[in-house]
Amino acid sequence: MPSVPPKPSFGTGAGRKTPRGVLEVDWPFFGELCRVLALKVFREYDPEVVIGIAKAGVIPGAVVASILQRDFASIAITPEGSVIAGPPRLVTGKRVLLVDETCESGNTMKLALGAVRDLKPAAVKTAVSFKTGTYKPDFYALENENFIILPWDLEVIVNGEIVVRPDYRAKLKENPER
Repeated sequence: MPSVPPKPSFGTGAGRKTPRGVLEVDWPFFGELCRVLALKVFREYDPEVVIGIAKAGVIPGAVVASILQRDFASIAITPEGSVIAGPPRLVTGKRVLLVDETCESGNTMKLALGAVRDLKPAAVKTAVSFKTGTYKPDFYALENENFIILPWDLEVIVNGEIVVRPDYRAKLKENPER
């Protein structure tokens, strides 16, 4: 059975303490986090465009954009750190909110910020659902040191069947209070 490598953003990256436990996020909790994030942004910033960082940042980014009633786009960055699909030119001259699901070292966010800034937006701010490390985005819904399992990441297809991700299964066994 092929194994699925853990997402780099959930590891113990630079500046991150070893996770204390597991935070398994369900869809209703995810919705609440997006509402909290959207309210924080609304109170301090008025983005014209929201950009989600693919893959996992696209989901909270799209929800926040919907709550704020703003245009939405995405940017894709490989785990190795290459921008493979840049932000759209419509960000030029606009106030932009860049969204990801978590932020530890800030490496992915910094790459995405560089790509957005190359297009000369009027302003750009950053937001994440979970601040998990040393990098401080402009907005975050929750600061957390746990290993985070997101609802859209829990299950994957292995050998033609939908199963709990093997790396997540191991984490969940370490924390049996599930």
